[in-house]
Amino acid sequence: MKCPFCGFSESKVVDSRPAEEGATIRRRRECLQCQKRFTTYEIMERLPLIVVKKDGSRQTFDKQKLVNGILRACEKRPVAIADIQMVADEIEQELQNSLEREIRTTEVGEMVMSRLKSLDEVAYVRFASVYRQFRDINTFMDELNKLLSEDSKLK
Repeated sequence: MKCPFCGFSESKVVDSRPAEEGATIRRRRECLQCQKRFTTYEIMERLPLIVVKKDGSRQTFDKQKLVNGILRACEKRPVAIADIQMVADEIEQELQNSLEREIRTTEVGEMVMSRLKSLDEVAYVRFASVYRQFRDINTFMDELNKLLSEDSKLK
């Protein structure tokens, strides 16, 4: 790390602490030549995730789009914003941990639905109706019947 004052390439770390809720590390350094102090930040490099849409187009993963979709499904439902954020965080973390850099929207949708099913069944059906593009009442009823049969198996 070059000193911003004199350009010398060697410094020592005087203090190191987590910053931004542990997402970065703040380091106070001292130049070994001019003895001036400066701050550096170390961040974890995240490789961009690419989402492959149904039409084959690609775009970078946007967590806010994910949150917005879940919010729409949970509208007027007793679901806390913190729970929605937690679902989005879990999905993003799972995607980052996978070795795949490209993920299909269908996989992301299935991840959302599996979490919404346990969070709020009405939100799950709302999301599924848009995601699976229910064309008529029969496909909608099929999904509801699956949900009801799963509930009866759990009881």
